[in-house]
Amino acid sequence: MSQSTHVSRQGGPSHRGAEIGTAIAMIVFGLVVIGGSLSVGIGWAIEGPQAGFFPFWVAIVIIVASVLNIAKAYASRDGKLFSEWGQLRQVGKVLAPTTVYVFAVPWLGIYLASALLVAGFMRWIGRYSWAMVAIISIALPIVAYITFEKWFLVPLPKGPIEDMLGL
Repeated sequence: MSQSTHVSRQGGPSHRGAEIGTAIAMIVFGLVVIGGSLSVGIGWAIEGPQAGFFPFWVAIVIIVASVLNIAKAYASRDGKLFSEWGQLRQVGKVLAPTTVYVFAVPWLGIYLASALLVAGFMRWIGRYSWAMVAIISIALPIVAYITFEKWFLVPLPKGPIEDMLGL
């Protein structure tokens, strides 16, 4: 039996395609950072480097490395599978709710959004009982609130529920 299987029964994106796609995404990220850096200044002022100086040069390094990765991927002719579609669906089960969570935090606050995320993961992926889901998803934000807001004095993003409770 061969260690490096080139053909999968389910199919999926190739390793080469994943490398190129990731490199393109990193180039776009680098260009966004460059744009932001240019807007705040990339030069050297009397007091030292301007705010965009270091991010600009880091973005240049990211873009150069990404271009090199694209060249290396194009030079490679290996047809290895990056992952099967079923495996990517499993990743999507975590990525999609986490993305919704990130966008929900400014609107709901970190505590309510975290409670909903934990409850969703526990019930959907973990298949825990509703009682366990309720206990953990309510206790976790309370512990986080006490830890960060009261002990460490670090305010976290609040939403309408925290405003109603006066927190």
